[in-house]
Amino acid sequence: MRPPRTRSVAVLAAAMGMSLLTPWTAQANGGGVTTVATGLNNPRGLAFDHHGTLYVAEAGTGGAGPCFPGPEGEDVCFGTSGSVSAIHHGVPHRVVSGLPSIAHPDGSQALGPSDVDFSGGKLLFTVGLGADPAERAGLPATGQAAMGWLLKKHPQGWRQVADVAGYEAAANPDGGLPDSNPNSLVAGPTGVVVADAGGNALVKVRPNGSFTTLAVFPDQLVDAPPFLPPGKMPAQSVPTSVVIGPDGAYYVGELTGFPFQPGAARVWRVSGNSAKVVASGFTNIVDLGFSGGRLYVLEIATNGLLSGDPTGALIRVGKNGQQTVVMSEGLFLPGGVTFRHGAAYVSNCGVCPGGGTVLRIPL
Repeated sequence: MRPPRTRSVAVLAAAMGMSLLTPWTAQANGGGVTTVATGLNNPRGLAFDHHGTLYVAEAGTGGAGPCFPGPEGEDVCFGTSGSVSAIHHGVPHRVVSGLPSIAHPDGSQALGPSDVDFSGGKLLFTVGLGADPAERAGLPATGQAAMGWLLKKHPQGWRQVADVAGYEAAANPDGGLPDSNPNSLVAGPTGVVVADAGGNALVKVRPNGSFTTLAVFPDQLVDAPPFLPPGKMPAQSVPTSVVIGPDGAYYVGELTGFPFQPGAARVWRVSGNSAKVVASGFTNIVDLGFSGGRLYVLEIATNGLLSGDPTGALIRVGKNGQQTVVMSEGLFLPGGVTFRHGAAYVSNCGVCPGGGTVLRIPL
């Protein structure tokens, strides 16, 4: 398997030159912020079920191999340490385990389970890929069967629902090089909608397993970074998140690809055949959601992924578009956010093996 390309959240810390050999712990004792879960392995997307139990996608810690060169030249190794966990009294209980995971030898910066949601009482989740779908052929059987897929919990483990990466290979909605990384999902009334960060597309999986493309997100011109010749260069959208808004439309947040320019990330509203930008000026969006009718945006690196600063930010967007930082200090490369009873729940240290946490942030 060739190295995953940088449209994968798994390589974001590498893009910043971060070292995560020592787990990092948030100082979550200010402003009523509390830690509700610890000991998570590269935690990403979160969701509550109708009983109020919190579930978290854990991208895992890789494994013994096979190993191959990663995007920064260091070896990354395959394993089956990915999981989905339910949080009980602050402790993660893995309700789905044995999922594929690709990570650095220290277990950091993993690629694996990326998001969770519920439909009809069923637990659904995505597993990332971050590469040409054809590259799955070089993975062990579990990787071939799960990476790039929408899956569901099953009494005997997990079952396939739809091959998102396979749809990218067949349809290639954005017309670029084949690349798929199903990073976020939301269950809607007529199917499950997936944000494919690799394919720069929003796709729907119908109940019969068929696909349709809801939107393709275009490149934008941004300033070249200081270490390149001056001028403009294209940056891909990299849609990392999708939720259903109070108006029933889909809202999509974009990371933006290299050079990860601060202020270039946008929020799109997708309804019918229309996709338009409804909020802008963000930096490297990793997730978003609504609480009390207000839009909240989670930035993985509020100063940009090339800044070397791992500080994230949770931002509230007002009705007239003004942005208010709810929390920044104490957020370290966060991986996802969900909301319940007037609070945000953020998976913190989303690239950390064993050092990931979930923070409860009053709104």
